[in-house]
Amino acid sequence: MKRLLLCGALAVLSSCGGHPKNVLTPVADTAQQSHRVDMLIATTRSQSTVPGEMFTGERARGPNFADITVSVPPDNARKVGEVSWPKKLPPNPATDFATLKADMIDLDAAKAWLSASVKKTPDGSALVFIHGFNTKFEDSVYRFAQIVRDSGVQSAPILVTWPSRGSLLAYGYDRESTNYTRNALENLFQYLAKDREVKEVSILAHSMGNWLTLEALRQMAIRNGSLPVKFKNVMLAAPDVDVDVFRSQIVDMGDPHPQFTLFVSRDDKALAVSRRVWGDVARLGSIDPETEPYKQELADNKITVIDLTKVKAGDRLNHGKFAESPEIVRLIGARISDGQTLTDSRVGIGDKILAATTGTAAAAGNAVGLIVAAPVAVVDADTRDNYGHQLDALGPSKVSRSKPLPKCRASDTVNCRK
Repeated sequence: MKRLLLCGALAVLSSCGGHPKNVLTPVADTAQQSHRVDMLIATTRSQSTVPGEMFTGERARGPNFADITVSVPPDNARKVGEVSWPKKLPPNPATDFATLKADMIDLDAAKAWLSASVKKTPDGSALVFIHGFNTKFEDSVYRFAQIVRDSGVQSAPILVTWPSRGSLLAYGYDRESTNYTRNALENLFQYLAKDREVKEVSILAHSMGNWLTLEALRQMAIRNGSLPVKFKNVMLAAPDVDVDVFRSQIVDMGDPHPQFTLFVSRDDKALAVSRRVWGDVARLGSIDPETEPYKQELADNKITVIDLTKVKAGDRLNHGKFAESPEIVRLIGARISDGQTLTDSRVGIGDKILAATTGTAAAAGNAVGLIVAAPVAVVDADTRDNYGHQLDALGPSKVSRSKPLPKCRASDTVNCRK
């Protein structure tokens, strides 16, 4: 029975899917009212040989750079906070997010891009975004483009994207990938600190990307004796960080440290699962800031807290409110642009079932865990996307593969061939 369930899921995976893959193949900008977002990419991901993918979820031996321009549909064609994925390729820039340019560049070209982009800003500022767990490269690019456009921020946008396999079952791999990227991110921070043309740096991190961000800042502070004054805003959105570890990171950064703004939500289901995985220690992004000891500690460290618990957004896990809520994303942009002190990705229904029954990360690579969620992949596109790679990774010794079944509609799964 278990083998049949897995085979059925494999068949569905081979015939169905979510949004189109490999969307980073450039197209012409055919929509006059669309908005362009130019961004610099700094990544420790490996380059992909697949056209339109650019980078995989695997680790590169050294940093890579890219220059990407994304077209965002006109304001009347989408809601603020929404990434309008194309339903088919090529995308229509009038209604879809579309890639206009996607060029691999070397380090010197990346420095030149930064210099030119910072000069165009009114205040010589840069915004660095570090995405979270379970994020494919294309997801990080389009999400950042949405944040830049919807926030109205005028800073030079820099996307730091680390090796993530884009699956809940790769939690452990993703976590280690943040550690793998720590030195590279510190090197970027050090360069921004020394570049005289860069007058101000803001950092926005999401989910597991907060661990990477805090560790790079901590490492930089220890190496230099302090953090640079130009690092003014560090925004921690739904941080998947142990609260006890955060306390020690803040101490290690010394004083003065940047103005930290913490976005929390007590109904964040993803962080609730992470808490179970990490020994039932509270995650920073889901604390109640009005209770002790948090209230006093946050005040002592002058950390601003924005509680999003009552904010309603499109994210089913309540984990991406900072980007999907129109009010919040505009608040972020206003704070950055005015110089005031102030992202995971698709997770399917099957992921949540797996999290509730097996303990999430503990089930990584576990065939039994996959069996629990496999039937849901029939009707949920995000689950199909997330489980395809993991089923392949189990190999022929653990999964019995059969010939693909004929395509069938999600609504007709009961009558599909078994």
